Amino acid sequence: MLFVIVRLPWAGDLGMHAATVQRLRHSVLHPGNPLVDAGTPSPYYSPWMVLLGCVARITSLSVFDVLRIGALAGLALLVTGVWRYVRTLSAHRAAPALAFLGLVLLWGPLLFEWSGFLGLNSLALTVAYPSVFALGLSFHFWAWLTRSLRDEATGWGGRLGLGVLWALILLCHQFTGVVASLGALATVIAARPGRQALLRLGAALALGVVLLWLWPYYDFFALFSAGADLEAIHRPLYEHLAGRFGFVLLGVAALGLRWRRDRWDPLVLFFLLGALVFAAGGLTGHYSWGRALPAALIPAQLAAALEAVSAGRRAVRTGWACVLGAALAVGAWTQAGTLGYVLGRDALPAAVAAKYHQPWVGYQWLTPWVKYGDVVMAGTWPARQIPAYGPYTVAPGYPDVFLPDAAERAAAVRRFFAAGTPDEARRGIAREYHVRWVVGGRHSTEPWLRQVATGPGGQVLYEVVR
Repeated sequence: MLFVIVRLPWAGDLGMHAATVQRLRHSVLHPGNPLVDAGTPSPYYSPWMVLLGCVARITSLSVFDVLRIGALAGLALLVTGVWRYVRTLSAHRAAPALAFLGLVLLWGPLLFEWSGFLGLNSLALTVAYPSVFALGLSFHFWAWLTRSLRDEATGWGGRLGLGVLWALILLCHQFTGVVASLGALATVIAARPGRQALLRLGAALALGVVLLWLWPYYDFFALFSAGADLEAIHRPLYEHLAGRFGFVLLGVAALGLRWRRDRWDPLVLFFLLGALVFAAGGLTGHYSWGRALPAALIPAQLAAALEAVSAGRRAVRTGWACVLGAALAVGAWTQAGTLGYVLGRDALPAAVAAKYHQPWVGYQWLTPWVKYGDVVMAGTWPARQIPAYGPYTVAPGYPDVFLPDAAERAAAVRRFFAAGTPDEARRGIAREYHVRWVVGGRHSTEPWLRQVATGPGGQVLYEVVR
């Protein structure tokens, strides 16, 4: 993963996070929309990204170097967080190492990647995302909460600190915040704390809610009404479940064994809460609730790993370790293409190279001409990358719940690139949105467009001649 951070393969939402750092670098107090030239708030302006934006502003490092620093910090938090949390579940010295293997390899025979999910391939592509940082904080949060519930002497300061950490996780990555909340609820239920402890936890919860309300960069509670815009994107989370997560059933079996030993086992309760939210999302059509799936996967993966060191007789532990090892080996082979993010396809054996997916090329070829703050007319795919270098696009490449004219902007882009749109209508759209450049994949004959450069895949950069 350290070598992956050096290479920083580009896929998914990396451009969004780079654009967020770009805006904060130029204006920490009033960054505006990260993707389009509009003064709207954005949930991407989290405390973590604000800090990275300040680092970029102070050091003059490139945005991608700052993201590498963020990736290194997120990975360190994740490693130490898993170690601390697993130590609350088992004192065996091999437990943390087995837990790491379970979290990154115990998935299924079908490759799956999504931010907030800890598969090795997914982690390689999202290591610079706030979701990894928030997951690392979540493991620390669960470890801290577990120890504070076991130690009745924990005072008000320690409990209130939990509220601050909970709010920080939710602000940094809202979906991971839901997972962290479900894990915390399971931990509290399993501990069955007394009245005094519950009072202090209630105060911590209240403090966290106040901090969420006070965050100045966006209205956190307005996100509760934004689910309708996210359902279609998250529907794939409910597809191919057996292929993507089939080996996690080994963890479900391990959870059953843990439940037989302890009816209040925190991992069992954690799994049940996560599975309940995930199932409710599928049954009701709220597919964005599928982002709570790590709340079911993480406890199952941890349980499968821990059973190899906590089962009763030695023969049982040995047998379980053999089954677990076989599942981990298949999971590793499924994700073997991840090696290509470090070595490159040409250095891989043919069988492994077939599993490798080429990262996105990027749009750095525009930067000699397109400057910070210029507006570029581009389709959805390039719009997910171009703002990373400083320009804006007409329509955001990702759903934006705080941009009131997002639908109109998307429609304008479709009209601009439609084959039957009259030249004057295209020029009117360019004027309306102050378009300075156009990125297209066809030869343009409009006299007000001047070809400037050609990029990968036959893409062409045009300057709008005023």
